[in-house]
Amino acid sequence: MRAIQITSHDGPDGLKLVDVPEPQPNSTDVLIDVKAAGVAFPELLQTRGAYQLSPALPFVPGTEVAGVVVSAPADSGFSPGDRVAALPMLNGFSERVNCPPNMVFPLPDEVDFDVAAAFMFNYGTAYFGLIERGRIQPGDRVPVHGASGGVGSAAVQIAKAWGASEVIAVTSTDAKGAVAIEAGADSYVLADSFKDAVLAKGKVDIVVDPVGGDRFTDSLRCLNVEGRILVIGFTAGEIPVVKVNRLLLNNISVVGVSWGDYEELIPNHTKSQFTAMLPHLKSGALKPILGPTFPLEQAKEAILALESRQHTGKIVLHV
Repeated sequence: MRAIQITSHDGPDGLKLVDVPEPQPNSTDVLIDVKAAGVAFPELLQTRGAYQLSPALPFVPGTEVAGVVVSAPADSGFSPGDRVAALPMLNGFSERVNCPPNMVFPLPDEVDFDVAAAFMFNYGTAYFGLIERGRIQPGDRVPVHGASGGVGSAAVQIAKAWGASEVIAVTSTDAKGAVAIEAGADSYVLADSFKDAVLAKGKVDIVVDPVGGDRFTDSLRCLNVEGRILVIGFTAGEIPVVKVNRLLLNNISVVGVSWGDYEELIPNHTKSQFTAMLPHLKSGALKPILGPTFPLEQAKEAILALESRQHTGKIVLHV
């Protein structure tokens, strides 16, 4: 079958379309005929050997997929022909993939494969951050950095669906601010002057930060008493340093959000998240902003589009 392999750590140039043996049905995994695969930041990092999950070369990347069940264990709850979303974590950039049942999720008929392939990685992260780690409360004010990106736009929608009184998108351009408004943000401010714009209406309760970099300290300055900043990632490239006296003096918290590793600690945790979000997915309250799509053989171009940060929305491969 066709698949995309990372053959070197030379960045997107190391991606190659190859023929590999087709995975076979077995007694433990759900075998999925892949229709669409989401493209996420970890895949870009893997092309440079810079992600924590980086197997020996060559290997097939691909964290999240959507497709149709080919075969499944009898006790898995799935049957051939079922439409599903799944998180194989690897091997998703291929025509078929095996995935443990606890990382396979039933797909409602009203949700298409592109939306499904764009959903669980970003929305699972945002849900874990805001609901489980950040403990969002109805009425909270929530600025979201990088709000036009995959995790950022998911955080906008999760915050609104769980009762935030105001979600403020923080974006680098007006065009990206418009995308964040489309995703459901109440307003947007530009990153260069976000602190003053946010504080003009008062302090906030939770800051969602998948960006990092030099705006982190100003985010701390925006927090109310007992406010939380969620550390989700560092797409700006720089890992900020916290002077912890700020936390002590203002009774605020820096909260780490490492969603991907949590499933290993708490079995079926991700399945429970999907179940909690499913009503909002079916209603359309949670709906990924989709970006450009590429055929499987153009995976390199898809990763380059992600790297350029010029796109808005989630990039998807059609398989």
